[in-house]
Amino acid sequence: MNTLSIISLLLLFMLFFGCTKSDENLQQKTMNAMDTFPEFDVQGHRGARGLLPENTIPGLIKALEFEVTTLEFDLVVSADSQLVLSHEPFFHHHISTTPVGEAVTEDNEKEHNVFKMTYDEISMYDVGKRGHQLFPEQEPIPVVKPLLKDAIAAVESHILENNLPQVFYNIETKSQPEWYDTFVPQPEVFAQLLYDELKTIGILNRVFIQSFDVATLQAMREIAPDLPLVLLVYNEDGLDRNLENLGFIPDIYSPYFELVDEALVNSIHDMGMKIVPWTINEPEDMKRIIETGVDGIITDYPNRIKELL
Repeated sequence: MNTLSIISLLLLFMLFFGCTKSDENLQQKTMNAMDTFPEFDVQGHRGARGLLPENTIPGLIKALEFEVTTLEFDLVVSADSQLVLSHEPFFHHHISTTPVGEAVTEDNEKEHNVFKMTYDEISMYDVGKRGHQLFPEQEPIPVVKPLLKDAIAAVESHILENNLPQVFYNIETKSQPEWYDTFVPQPEVFAQLLYDELKTIGILNRVFIQSFDVATLQAMREIAPDLPLVLLVYNEDGLDRNLENLGFIPDIYSPYFELVDEALVNSIHDMGMKIVPWTINEPEDMKRIIETGVDGIITDYPNRIKELL
């Protein structure tokens, strides 16, 4: 074989494998949760908080009984940089019991700071056996705050064993500026920890990241521009002001349900976003919100929404 033939073969080899690599990269960029977004997204809030303890493995699995399309839950960070399911970066007085069996109180709950504990220490607290005073239908069970990786593994295993449809995960970073370095890490650190964990688990194509803290969303966008992001909204500043504060158009706008009307839904759709309001628990409110044309709802009672759809 002469020199010209060898060079030609090398060029063909580089062209073929270069294109294959580019095609793979393109596929990775385009395949995310928005590409297979449900026709109507039913999200179990903190799992199924109305029925079983929030942000726990039993609660997540309970929500699957009612054919939710997405499991919604919250994340905080431990002292040893573990990602832990929890709505607060401390043990809330409504649900928590210390390792020595004492109920956490409203006065001392912030002393039980998850960010200052290792996961081994966190796992000694109970967050389910007391039940929840605001959710009388919730069944009290002994349970702990799980690690993200353990919760996902349990859900995926349950789905596989019971031949259930795959679900999406809507993961909220529990962060706010006044908590930085005291209750939570800096946004860039939080976002990187979460992205790395999700990549290792292998579910990036079925994940949404949501937050009230725009800094964590901005940080995640820098790390993973193609990962779908959700702006949570509780204020009455209005759509334009909230988007200006964020600095970009997210994939999903997620306001408190009482802020939602048909005009807002139309404006959000006109801007190319989807709208999934939170947290809707009463059937009459579910009906009203669905009629505005939203793309899904978040509820503590996935059993109730199933009866309406």
